[in-house]
This record gives sequence, C-alpha cells and structure tokens, in this order.
Amino acid sequence: MRKALILTVAACLTLAACSKSNTSDAVAGDERHFVNLTDAVPDAILEIRYFGTYNFVGARIDGYLQPTALLVREAADSLRAVSDELKAMGYRLKIYDAYRPQQAVDHFVRWGHDLADTLMKQYFYPNESKDSLFIKDYIATRSGHSRGSTLDLTLFDMRTEKEVDMGGTFDWFGRESHPDCGGDPATGTYRPNDTITATQFANRMLLRQAMMRHGFKPYDCEWWHFTLKEEPFPDTYFNIPIRELKAEQ
Repeated sequence: MRKALILTVAACLTLAACSKSNTSDAVAGDERHFVNLTDAVPDAILEIRYFGTYNFVGARIDGYLQPTALLVREAADSLRAVSDELKAMGYRLKIYDAYRPQQAVDHFVRWGHDLADTLMKQYFYPNESKDSLFIKDYIATRSGHSRGSTLDLTLFDMRTEKEVDMGGTFDWFGRESHPDCGGDPATGTYRPNDTITATQFANRMLLRQAMMRHGFKPYDCEWWHFTLKEEPFPDTYFNIPIRELKAEQ
C-alpha cells in the first residue's frame, strides 16, 4: 500500500489559503516590488509547472509568459538565507511556483467550473470528484501566491542528483499532502503509518524547519507551500504577468 502511494504520489492542493471575495480589485501592480527569484538564489532549480502542461489543469496557465519565478524583495532575501543554510547541508532548492498573477487564479477558477474537463484527474486528483474542489477549498478566487510572498518548493539532493523523497508530489489533491500526514510537525515526531515513511516525514521536516527558521510560515494542507510571515503586501493581489525582469540600470 505504501509503495503504491509513493509511486502514484500523494499529497491537498488548496491553491493557497485564500478568501473568496470578488477578484475585480486585483491590481496590475508595480514590477519594482519584485525580483527574479534566481537573482536572489542563483543556484535554485526552476520547474515552473504552470508554464507547461504537466499540472492539474493540463495546459499552460494564463499569465505565465516565461518559465521563471518572481518574488517580492523581502521574500527573496529570506529565501536566500534558507538556501545558504541548506546548501551547506548538501541541498539545493527546487521551485515549482512563486508569485502567481490573479489572472492565473482566475484560470484555475474557470477550469474548476468546467466539470467535463478531467484531463489530469488520474495524475492529481484521482480520489476527488471535480465538483467537490470548491467545497473543499482546493480552488478559490484568491491565492496567497498573488501577494508575492508565497512559494511552492522542494529539496534537491546534490549528492544523489535527485529530488528528495517527500512521499508525495506537488499539487496532489489529497490528505497525503498535509504536513501532519505521518507525524506531528510541531515536534517533528514521526507516527508509523501506511502512507508516509519515517524518512519521507523527516525530509518534509527538514524543509519545513529551515523555512520557518528564516521567517516563513507553513501551510496546513501542503508540505511544499510557505508564506513569508511579515509579507509586505498582505492585502494586495497583483496581476502582473510572469516574465524575466530586466536588471535595474
């Protein structure tokens, strides 16, 4: 059972902790608040899922013009501190998503209402009916990613040259993605179960604790999702498209 879940990968996309207010007040925003994530963390590995088609929608998502990642400056600086600590331990950061424009969230919402489109169900939500995704808050009209201080990431082991085994995959809609699936995140104590091994739980805690030490807060539904505690724009939902920013002159 455990092996099957590891291979198919488990994990509860709640496209960020969001409110359900109207999206009309999203702002285009000022790019000067943002930096290229790789300018702050040059050795970060980018696998921007929403620029490609291997994601729960199965198509490139609106607003992703280039396969890059942006963050507000404060979040990027804190992430650099995380990277420096983990790099000394033999790891690099692998980024799946960072800032996400409001138009991308709107794309998710339109997809969620189209119950006939289940192209990627077997890969990301085989145990969920699509008409339950809004009810369970897997999809919402707001995402913390749009405020510029949230990102989705994992660890890459420089010794093995592979992703670290977290016992689940990014964007899996399910209980297995919860950080407490397998133990108590507050204490880092593993609880034997048929889903997550002790090693996988420890790997999740390694990422979690490093992020928390440098000012990020975790999310209860996704082991890969973190938000800067002191985010500079807690009430602003930006809508600038994602593309490589030009260096300041």
